[in-house]
Amino acid sequence: MDVLLFNKPYRVLSQFTDKRHEAASDGQPRQTLADFIDQPKFYPAGRLDFLSEGLMVLTDNGALQQRISSPEQKMEKSYWIQVEGSPSNEALQQLAKGVELKDGLTKPAKIQRLNQAPSLWQREPPVAQHREINSQWLNICIQEGRNRQIRRMLASVQHPVLRLVRHRIGDWGLSNLEPGEYKKISVNLPQNIAKKR
Repeated sequence: MDVLLFNKPYRVLSQFTDKRHEAASDGQPRQTLADFIDQPKFYPAGRLDFLSEGLMVLTDNGALQQRISSPEQKMEKSYWIQVEGSPSNEALQQLAKGVELKDGLTKPAKIQRLNQAPSLWQREPPVAQHREINSQWLNICIQEGRNRQIRRMLASVQHPVLRLVRHRIGDWGLSNLEPGEYKKISVNLPQNIAKKR
């Protein structure tokens, strides 16, 4: 069985059609997965919001799609996040234990402060650099996938997200994919999953 690993660029919808038919800030139609992926019958397992970047997995197997995106399966997803300011140890501990959002308490997360920014492509447009605003890079691993969860978690401790890049889903990583690139890889699945469509 094959899956597609895709590096979603900034300001791209994580679906094949724009159901709202909204224009981007430049007046042009918003880009979708169809602008980058020409593989029929492959569909995303989970989403990334419009302003987030990084790894998406697409599959033509419904059971695998459910396994990747379902919180019950506990498939870990890892993110590099640039936040405004420098979170205190107390704030990081709070995030690690779980924070209360409008849709309930988040599950425990793994959080690491990074000493330097990860080696990433230049975002277009770049993150605004203001001299008076310092920032910190974090690595966060979660097993949930609520709508805009990472952004809401960090907003709850007063550290808005400046840039968010998902770099890992389970054992799959971005490797050397540039924004907008994808690659097809073969995976071996347990029989009970491979047979379900």
